[in-house]
Amino acid sequence: MTPDKIGLVLVIDDSSTNLELLYDILTEVGYEVLLAKQGKKGIELAQSHPVDLILLDVIMPELDGFQTCKLLQTTPETHHIPIIFMTGISDNLEKAKGLGLGAVDYITKPFYKEEVLARIKIHIKLRRLTRELIHEKESLEQRVEERTAELSQILAELQQTQLQLVRGEKLSSIGQLVAGVAHEIKNPLGFIAGNIDLATEAVDHLIEYVELYRSQFPNTGEEIQRKGVEIDIEYLLKDLPKMLASMKVGTDRICNLSTSLGTFCRSDTSVKVLADIHEGLDSTLMILQHRLKPTPHRREIKIVKNYGKIPPVHCYLGQLNQVFMNIISNGIDALEEVLGNSAFPENFGPQITINTQLSTDQQQIMIQIADNGQGMTPEVKSQIFDYLFTTKPVGKGTGLGLSISLQIIKEAHNGNLICYSELGKGTVFEIQIPINDSPAIAG
Repeated sequence: MTPDKIGLVLVIDDSSTNLELLYDILTEVGYEVLLAKQGKKGIELAQSHPVDLILLDVIMPELDGFQTCKLLQTTPETHHIPIIFMTGISDNLEKAKGLGLGAVDYITKPFYKEEVLARIKIHIKLRRLTRELIHEKESLEQRVEERTAELSQILAELQQTQLQLVRGEKLSSIGQLVAGVAHEIKNPLGFIAGNIDLATEAVDHLIEYVELYRSQFPNTGEEIQRKGVEIDIEYLLKDLPKMLASMKVGTDRICNLSTSLGTFCRSDTSVKVLADIHEGLDSTLMILQHRLKPTPHRREIKIVKNYGKIPPVHCYLGQLNQVFMNIISNGIDALEEVLGNSAFPENFGPQITINTQLSTDQQQIMIQIADNGQGMTPEVKSQIFDYLFTTKPVGKGTGLGLSISLQIIKEAHNGNLICYSELGKGTVFEIQIPINDSPAIAG
C-alpha cells in the first residue's frame, strides 16, 4: 500500500455500475480499491492482497454473498477481514443471517456517500486497533515467557543454594535470597503494568471515537441498534475501563505480595526483635494463598483463624515464619492427599485451623496449627522431627523442614514444638514460645 493510501478495500459486486460508483467514492478520499464481479474472484483477491475491508453484495450469480462470506470466514488467510454486506433488501431476517455468518455491518442500496464512508472508516479503524492490541498482547506474552524462563532458572538455582544453606544451618542468608526473588518479580510486573496503562489509553481513545461517531450519526439504524443491544454496548463503554483498572489493581497486589515475601524472610537473624506473631502468620498465609485456592481437581482449603489477645514477643521473626511455612505447607500436603483418596466422603471440607493464646500461667504464647487430614500412625509420628525423615515421594520432600523447625523453636527461642496426631483424626502442631525470654544472639 502506498503511503498516501488510507486503506485497501475489496468490493465484490456483479453490477458494473455499483463497482464504478464505489470505486469513485472510495478513491476520491484516498482508499485503494480492488474490484471483483464474482465471489470466487473476490476470494482470490482477498487471499493474495492485504485487504483491510470487504464490501460484499448479497445477491450475485454462482456464489451469492452469503456463500462467499462463509468461505471467506472459514479460510485462514481471510477470516480476520471485516465484511460489510451491501443489499437493497430490508428483510431483517436476511440481515440477521449475514451477521450470523460473521459480517460486521450492512449498507443499504441505493448508496449514501457519507454513510458508506463513515461505516468503512470506523470498521477499518476498529480492525487496526484490534490488530495493534493483538500485536501488543503477543509481544507481551513473548516477553513474559522469556522472563518467566529466566526467573525459573534463577529460582531453581536459589532453591539449590537454599537447600545447601539449610543443611549447613545457615538460615540467616535465606532472607537475602528470597528478597532477591521478590526484587526479580517486580521487573516483569513493571512492564505488565506499563502495557495495561497503554491498553487503557487505547480503549479510552476507542470509546471516545465511538461516542463521536454516535453523536455525528444519531440515527444509526435498526441493525446497529439491535447489535448494540446484543453486545450490551452501554455496558462495554462503561465497564471496559473498569476491567482494565481491576487488572491494574491485580498487578499492584502482586507487587504487595512481593513486598510481603521480602518481609517474610527478612534478615533479622542476628538479634531478636519485638514482633507481632499474627503479622508473621498472615504474611505466611498470603504467600501460600495460591495453594489454598480451589483447582479443577480439588475444592478450596479453608483457613480458620482464632487469634487470641497475645502481646508482641522478642523473636527471630524471619525464622519463625519459616517454621509457620513448613507446618502449614505440610498441612496442605496432608489435605491434598486426603482429597485424592476416593475412600473419603465427597462432602469432606479440607480445613486448617490456627489458634493463638496465652498459656495458663501467662508465661508463654501458644500457637496451634491443625489440619483435619488423615493424621499419622504412631510409628510415623515418632520420626517426624528426625533429620531427613519424610513420607513424601522422591523429589517432593527433603526431610529437613520439621527438623530445622524444631531447632529454631528450641535452640533459638527456648521454646517447644509438639505434635499431636491420631490416624483418622488429623494433626495438630503446637508451638510454645516464652514471652519473657531475654533477647539473645542467634547461634
